[in-house]
Amino acid sequence: MVTVRDVARESGVSISTVSRALAEPERVAPETRDRVVAVANRLGYRPNRAASGLRAGRTGALGLVVPDLENPYFASVTKGVQARARQTGHAVFVVDAGEDPALETELVTGLRSQTDGLVLCSPRAAEADLDAARDAPVVLVNLRHDGVPSVSSDDAHGVVLAVEHLRALGHRRVAYVGGPDRSWSDARRRAGLDAVRERYPDVETVTVGSFRPRVEGGRAAADLVVASGATAVLAYNDLVALGLVARLRERGVDVPRDLSVVGFDDTFVATLASPPLTTVRTDLAQLGARAVDRLVAALGTRRPDVAATVGTPPEESADDVLPVELVVRDSTTLAPTGQPVPPR
Repeated sequence: MVTVRDVARESGVSISTVSRALAEPERVAPETRDRVVAVANRLGYRPNRAASGLRAGRTGALGLVVPDLENPYFASVTKGVQARARQTGHAVFVVDAGEDPALETELVTGLRSQTDGLVLCSPRAAEADLDAARDAPVVLVNLRHDGVPSVSSDDAHGVVLAVEHLRALGHRRVAYVGGPDRSWSDARRRAGLDAVRERYPDVETVTVGSFRPRVEGGRAAADLVVASGATAVLAYNDLVALGLVARLRERGVDVPRDLSVVGFDDTFVATLASPPLTTVRTDLAQLGARAVDRLVAALGTRRPDVAATVGTPPEESADDVLPVELVVRDSTTLAPTGQPVPPR
């Protein structure tokens, strides 16, 4: 096994210089640092992160709190967090709060002493969580809070893209199936609806309520969508869209001939649906990776060899917003001519 002594001997420097070059690169001359890093990479040297973490008063681990790992959205964000954390030399403790705000805050309290910093993804009890985190560095995903770095996607613009697509297909009455009450992401989508109403007064948008962000929520909303007279519907997420399609099929409403359906997030289930879902795409893995970048930057623990591999994040504001795009598949088509086909 390659040791720090081997790296020091090959680099022509002391063991302490190797340690500083890898752990505190700013304290070593650039030429020396680059030589040490190159030798370490060539020899395949991997420092003992646990030991160096103890010396620096750090654990070498990050914490990730998600509300529901069964939801493919959070599973994809988690994969992005884990992949980037590996690149930055960190382990990740992932905990699932099961959509329970009280449990979520309890988990944050437990992780605080076991990790160097926390990523809170769509927290359900943000104020309590931040209080529980105390002085631990925190990055929020899909939520904004004054003074706390955050990473999110441009959901409001995603709604505009979806409605523009439907408008181009001739739809003039579009329903929206909302997410949970007090959901920050749902509020951003509704802000997009407000922008649509101002920009396209010829399109009537109808909100049919707030529903669970799961398949059951879509099934519960489907009858209300049919009753609204809309020829197209935008769902809070892809799971809700799946529930809509399933219930509409039971009622004899054909998707997309009778009713076009648009999902949100482009999780893996969007391509498994029948028909495959038109949806607003967010790079969920990148969302998770950017959260880690923000957290690692706050900790100042990015390894020099990693910086050469993944680059240094650009200067960012407190709120980092990722772009979205519309992915057109088979669940949307031209608006039906005349009256919608009555359900059988």
